[in-house]
Amino acid sequence: MLEMLTSESFAFRSGESVYNSVEMRGRHVDSYSMYKRGTRDHVINTYDYDKEQVRLLSGVGKDIGNPSWKRSFPYILLAALSSFLFGYHLGVVNETLESMSHDLGFHGDTMAEGLVVSTCLGGAFVGSLFSGSIAEGVGRRRAFQLCALPLIIGSSMSATAKNLWGMLLGRLFVGTGMGIGPPVAALYVAEVSPAYVRGTYGSCSQLATCLGLMGALFIGFPAKQIEGWWRMCFWASVAPAALLTVFMEFSVESPHWLFKRGRGADAEAEFEKLLGGPYVKGAMAELSKSQRGDEADTVKLSELFYGHHRKVVFMGSSLFALQQLSGINAVFYFSSTVFKSAGVPSESANICVGIANLLGSLFALVSMDKLGRKALLIASFSGMAVAMTIQATSASSLVSGSSVIYLSVGGMLLFVLTFAMGAGPVPGLLLSEMFPSRVRAKAMSICMAVHWMINSLVGLLFLRLLELLGPLVLNTIFATFCLLAVIFVKKNVLETKGKSLQDIEIALLPPV
Repeated sequence: MLEMLTSESFAFRSGESVYNSVEMRGRHVDSYSMYKRGTRDHVINTYDYDKEQVRLLSGVGKDIGNPSWKRSFPYILLAALSSFLFGYHLGVVNETLESMSHDLGFHGDTMAEGLVVSTCLGGAFVGSLFSGSIAEGVGRRRAFQLCALPLIIGSSMSATAKNLWGMLLGRLFVGTGMGIGPPVAALYVAEVSPAYVRGTYGSCSQLATCLGLMGALFIGFPAKQIEGWWRMCFWASVAPAALLTVFMEFSVESPHWLFKRGRGADAEAEFEKLLGGPYVKGAMAELSKSQRGDEADTVKLSELFYGHHRKVVFMGSSLFALQQLSGINAVFYFSSTVFKSAGVPSESANICVGIANLLGSLFALVSMDKLGRKALLIASFSGMAVAMTIQATSASSLVSGSSVIYLSVGGMLLFVLTFAMGAGPVPGLLLSEMFPSRVRAKAMSICMAVHWMINSLVGLLFLRLLELLGPLVLNTIFATFCLLAVIFVKKNVLETKGKSLQDIEIALLPPV
């Protein structure tokens, strides 16, 4: 044991002089000029040399293995609070809308009830458009805090609303926070996670969203029996949002963002908190592979739509569009009706859907870093196509009697389960991995804006299309989109399991 420690100490000292020269310059200069084009090759070569020294800790060329996941996990849990709030606010209106509409005087007005939901979606669209600029401008930690602020304000306004307009204004604020949260969470998780557990950590966001939905469901159960309880449901969301704001002050900042801002010494300090001292040099060497000093330049939208990043942005936008066109929100909208026809109360129906969602999320959590992102996406979209075909069959003349109910309910639960296994959690994580560091934040905001736009269109048109086309044709269309998603993923998606963000970037955007 003593001999091993001695060899490790020797290996560290053998590269220490080179590394310290960079470290000291980072601590005393710590400016963007250090990474400018004139000196970047020296810095990159230095960090590359240090990475090799770290790999030779034993003195005989053995790798030091993976860093402990326990160091970074608390920060992932904290970031997951934003996903919990996202899920909570998606579901809080479901059980409270009836009693809320009575108290605020718009009961029976379907347009007003629709506005309570769609106003939130509109706010989310706006928030997602600005999420990239916010995350790049003030950093990931501050972006989380700015995400929590409108959630606190909007929830308080909704809880104290005296009329419909007060509720709509509160929901608009909440929606803005919901739009900022998911892309920032995806960025943060991708950038602070060790590569070997990044998929598992990314699945934590989907699991937190699922728990938020179920939390809103259970808290909302008494709303129909207890007068004014719906106000407590909105007040309940203030506490986790406040916790997110306070504890983010003590969380780590993304080392990737710090390095891009020319704060190399701060990036090293954050890597030490996340990974441990022996891994700092290797992590800095990884950063230097792709981030070569010009990343602080302003990213123009033209670069994302017409430049050499356009293919990756198109891939990400298409993946989110296919996710929404698969019919997942239509299933949620229609689930109560299907279960009601089977004689199942709405509360029990929501619990069944929530359990299916939870089980799928848990499967993704344990499988993401074993099976890989691409495999989960293909299996998930394939399962969703089968489930939608089952639902379409239940609406055809091929089945009758009780078989219709069993196929409808079974197909719906299978759809939710398979969605949560891959199509739900993977796109956000995958895109935050695939986008180059320089454009990651703004590209994610564009893709999330596409997500919310398609989400809103499906919610707006679903009932009308169901009336015009019928469930057989509509479910067949959704099944077709699921199959198109399988083909798209097979042809375009790169497997990112176990790869560093820099290796993924180099693979997708080779030097020109």
